[in-house]
Amino acid sequence: MTPDPRHVAWMRAALAVAAEAGSDVPIGAVVVGPDGDVLAAAHNAREATADPTAHAEVLALRAAARRHGDGWRLSGCTLVVTVEPCTMCAGAITLARISTVVFGAYEPKTGAVASLWDVLRDRRLSHRPEVHGGVLAEESAELLRGFFGRQE
Repeated sequence: MTPDPRHVAWMRAALAVAAEAGSDVPIGAVVVGPDGDVLAAAHNAREATADPTAHAEVLALRAAARRHGDGWRLSGCTLVVTVEPCTMCAGAITLARISTVVFGAYEPKTGAVASLWDVLRDRRLSHRPEVHGGVLAEESAELLRGFFGRQE
């Protein structure tokens, strides 16, 4: 299935943000408003901030909530992230009421959207966003391989 061209464009923006992560794992996220404009963008900042919750998704959600007209509720918004979200981020996505999640590379060790768990589409939750995985997955995975290759 051919990915939505908007998802591809937004993923390219997330990849550009991820490339700016410096000493952090290069994961980038953008939150796109209902009108298609980017509300916020962030990359991982755990090392820079000494904060274990400073994942790209959480930082982007926080910034988007400050800009969005409906407070913390990001209904109608799309989160685009270069790597499949973990359980913490999946919880934050659900609580923020994000409407659509687009991710790049699957994460077999910690992925909570498709790989290990499917938190976002769990029928027991009151909010379940639409999910599109594997968008520019190879480009996203290459950023990670490059980073971890330098760490060895």
